[in-house]
Amino acid sequence: MLSCLDDSPQGVIIRLKVQPRASKNQVVGLHGDDLKIKLTAPPVDGAANQYCCAFLAKLFGVAKSHVNIVSGEHARSKKVRIDHMDSSCAEKILRTVLHS
Repeated sequence: MLSCLDDSPQGVIIRLKVQPRASKNQVVGLHGDDLKIKLTAPPVDGAANQYCCAFLAKLFGVAKSHVNIVSGEHARSKKVRIDHMDSSCAEKILRTVLHS
């Protein structure tokens, strides 16, 4: 299993390292035990958090309401929960994205 993923009773927890103000939204790869993503949004007034949730919802094919920031709301290192998904399903999606 990827080191950035953990199962929880509600869904899968993903440890993220977020880089705001990037040139495009993208999954960069693993950064230690974190999944590094780049977002175009600035870290102002929660914009990067909203983009982060929307980006992950699209990536995992779930509704935005199923993506919740569990910790790190004001930091670049975050824990995000994808509800109703387990780590094996999330890993399949991430491995496809990381190897494309």
